Amino acid sequence: VQLVESGGGSVQAGGSLKLSCALRGYTDEYCIGWFRQAPGKQREGVAVLERFGATRVEDSVRGRFTISSDYAKNILYLQMDNLQPEDTALYYCALGSSTLAWTSLSASAFVYWGQGTQVTVS
Repeated sequence: VQLVESGGGSVQAGGSLKLSCALRGYTDEYCIGWFRQAPGKQREGVAVLERFGATRVEDSVRGRFTISSDYAKNILYLQMDNLQPEDTALYYCALGSSTLAWTSLSASAFVYWGQGTQVTVS
């Protein structure tokens, strides 16, 4: 299984970006999520998509970030609107293998990770 993120970049506050995560290889993992990690901070969950289509978005970004997918293309998206400087981080997608991953959105519950894509908001 391989996860490849893209779509990061530099934007001004109030701008938008759409991240993509291409999933390569077969998997029946329970959920797939987006995480971010800013310098000096712990990796935090942002949003997650469960295998049957349910979604969760964390309070810190709710109303600004939207998670979606194209099942036919095996691509996960994160639409990010009204970006703020505090959203600056390296963004990752990851696969979770259990209901714990879905309910906790804890990085430790996720099994496969991409390399990340940088988002910088000034």
